[in-house]
Amino acid sequence: MERSRRTRILIEGSPELRIELSRCVAERRSVAAVDEPRGGLAMIKMRETAKNGLFYIGELLVTEAKVQIEGRIGIGIIAGDEPEAARDLAIVDAACNAGLAETEGWEGLLIEEEARIDARERAEAARVARTKVAFESMDRGGA
Repeated sequence: MERSRRTRILIEGSPELRIELSRCVAERRSVAAVDEPRGGLAMIKMRETAKNGLFYIGELLVTEAKVQIEGRIGIGIIAGDEPEAARDLAIVDAACNAGLAETEGWEGLLIEEEARIDARERAEAARVARTKVAFESMDRGGA
């Protein structure tokens, strides 16, 4: 599974899954902190639709961490002040990068969580759609 997809699932899904996967590795392997969790700012890009150009809308507070397991680096970045979450993401990333035995079976768990996220998003979209108002313009011919 691609890193971006895995990270999205771990961030948007249940925090318990992220914690469980991280602990599974941390209890069995030596996890060395390369960079302890710390706050930072990330620039947020937006695309304006008229000219299809990119611009920066502002900054977002993020927490980032970097760990090393079995000689492989893992990086975790999450919005807000979330040091434990950033470290958990970094541990999972390093474990996947190292191809550790502990990661076997994770893809199935992540796909199940992704299905729950998608179902939740569909339910939210359906809830919002019920409140949608259709505005129509009527042309009064000839005036």
